[in-house]
Amino acid sequence: DDGSKDQSVEKIRAMLPVCEQRFEHIYFNTRPNKGLCATLNEALTHCQGKYVSIIASDDMMLAHKTQLQVDYLKQHPEVTGVFAGIELIDSNNRVIDQRVSARTEYSFDDILLNLHDLPTLTQMFHLKDIMDVGGYDESIKVEDWYMLLKLTQQQKILKYIPEVVCQYRIHDESFSQNGLKMAEEMMKVIQPYRQEKSFLDAEFKINRSILKYHYKKKGAFVYYPVKYAVYLKYWFNRIFA
Repeated sequence: DDGSKDQSVEKIRAMLPVCEQRFEHIYFNTRPNKGLCATLNEALTHCQGKYVSIIASDDMMLAHKTQLQVDYLKQHPEVTGVFAGIELIDSNNRVIDQRVSARTEYSFDDILLNLHDLPTLTQMFHLKDIMDVGGYDESIKVEDWYMLLKLTQQQKILKYIPEVVCQYRIHDESFSQNGLKMAEEMMKVIQPYRQEKSFLDAEFKINRSILKYHYKKKGAFVYYPVKYAVYLKYWFNRIFA
């Protein structure tokens, strides 16, 4: 628990006796907030198995997820990580929508250009592969995208199973709902990939999001000069790259 200010700690402690009866290894710790990536790296040091699956506290795994994905990774040892479909739920656990992709694999360029559908909450990885790339960068907040880029740049294979295995909770406080902060964090994540062929397109795509979420509300006299500058920079770099 990364310094929660709600009733999470009390609820977890109430669940521990039941968990200890059901599972072989149980670990719980609470301390002041250090941030998501620092918490993930700390959690990785406690992992003892072959695979690792990370999920936020307000999302839910369906009962068959673990068995399905472990079986898949055992049958396909060349695959580093596996993802799957999701249901969208509200605060009352009511299913709002379903998202299942027909595509089962994405390249590094697909991920750099954010043209993928690999829901974070459905992930399961080989623990060794996550540790081999150094875990998570604690200076960034888009930890899922960061890890996908690190793995696929090293030619690691990620697969998608077209079946619902998790439920993703929609709420206004989601970091992903804040478009400007998300774009700024994504810009930080892509900087090590400036030499990649798709970098300019990825940078341009993120800059368009920053235009939309930050400059557009400042009015036409600010928005359009900045927009033209962004487009000119992009085409100049494309021509002379």
